[in-house]
Amino acid sequence: MNGVQIRSAERALSVGTWLIVSGAMLYSVLTVTPLMRAHTPEDWRWTAPILPLVVDAAVVIVVRLDSVLARLGGHGGRWPIALRWMTGIMTLALNVADSALKKDLVGVAVHAVAPLLLIVTAETGLAYRRAITDALTALQERERTERAERERAAAERADAAVQRVREEREFEARMAREQREHEASLAREQTERAEAAERAERAEHERREHEREQQRLERERREREAAARAEKDRREREERARREQREQAERAERERAALLAAGPAPVKQGEEQARKTVAAAFHANVPVRQAAELCGWSVGWVSTRYQELRDQAPARPLEGAAQ
Repeated sequence: MNGVQIRSAERALSVGTWLIVSGAMLYSVLTVTPLMRAHTPEDWRWTAPILPLVVDAAVVIVVRLDSVLARLGGHGGRWPIALRWMTGIMTLALNVADSALKKDLVGVAVHAVAPLLLIVTAETGLAYRRAITDALTALQERERTERAERERAAAERADAAVQRVREEREFEARMAREQREHEASLAREQTERAEAAERAERAEHERREHEREQQRLERERREREAAARAEKDRREREERARREQREQAERAERERAALLAAGPAPVKQGEEQARKTVAAAFHANVPVRQAAELCGWSVGWVSTRYQELRDQAPARPLEGAAQ
């Protein structure tokens, strides 16, 4: 059996299954609707066909998805099985309920034919589709194997032809190579003499280049040493400048400490000495009143000197909040 026959059988199975499903759905709607009308309030009897339609829609979903999964070789798990049997049992129960309530065994048997046929058809169709899918898979695998064998045989024949062509070309190439080698051997001696002269010239050129490179490296070394000496001198000058600044700052700090350590002035200091005392107090963040006691001058005069010092150093952060 080839793929065309298998696909034809699958189409026949699909058409037959949908004929049975359609007939069972129609029969179920016609059978269950009177039962639902009899057990539905009068104002809601128009809803009687809804339940059989819902159940039959579930049957359609199950049959359709089962066919797709079977064609893909997949399996939906336990829930599709539960839905398939639940819808089948519901359809069977709804179809035979009216006859069962009337205790009509013949009616039960007659109305059970369509639901049972639908259940068995769904299960059998699923099994058939899985078998058809397996058969198609095996057939496709066999076709792929045969195609691979044919392609391999064709490749081997092509490789053999290529090998023959390659051998012929290698023979021709070998003959041509021997001819070229014979001709080249005549010109090799002349070429070697020319190459020797060229090598000597190149060696002389490389020697001159080496000398120039050595001179360049020596010049760069002297430049680096000069730059290093200049950098060293610059660092020493900066270090001396920083050391002198530190010494000046330490002397100024000692002077300010001496001025502040003297305590309140017993008499009013001279203006120059008072300015030094106020400057020391300003830099030590001493309050204005205490600075006035240290120099013996008034608080207003000291406040004016503080303001002058602030104006002279605008970048100084505001300190001495107690002033």
